[in-house]
Amino acid sequence: MSPQERERGVALARAARAGNTLALHELLDHLAPYIARICTPIALGDGPDAAQEALLAVFTSLRSLREPEALYGWVRAIAVREAVRAAQRAARVRPAEPADVPAQGDPELAADIGDVLARLSPAHRAVLVLRDVEGLDEEAAAAVLGVPAGTAKSRLHRARSSFRKAWSA
Repeated sequence: MSPQERERGVALARAARAGNTLALHELLDHLAPYIARICTPIALGDGPDAAQEALLAVFTSLRSLREPEALYGWVRAIAVREAVRAAQRAARVRPAEPADVPAQGDPELAADIGDVLARLSPAHRAVLVLRDVEGLDEEAAAAVLGVPAGTAKSRLHRARSSFRKAWSA
């Protein structure tokens, strides 16, 4: 996201917090692609639902944002939380069956990155997205996830190891 787009988002957040309804609508439109980019790789098929939940949380909680300059970090935390929740709900509804996992050596296995991501737990997908897609360091990812830095680092290591193993199979 360019610095101009970030500045626009912060300005819209200020105006929306002050009660400007048009600015609120523009802000939500502005944030939707950013939120979707975070939610989709974590919540997978439930990414659109997670993105909607995150937008709703932004809408209802915008007045609690004390520093509009922190908008994107605040939105990122909301999006990750909602994506992990959606992924966990989906896992409870339909747990993975061994038959759903392609056999080792299956050509589809190495061809579809979404399939490989789906094999990771929501917690591992979240830390992988925050670190490798969003570019956060381990400490910042840990803060977003609400876990100690060591936990985020070990989850990242396990996620990358699992991803590599599934990808190269």
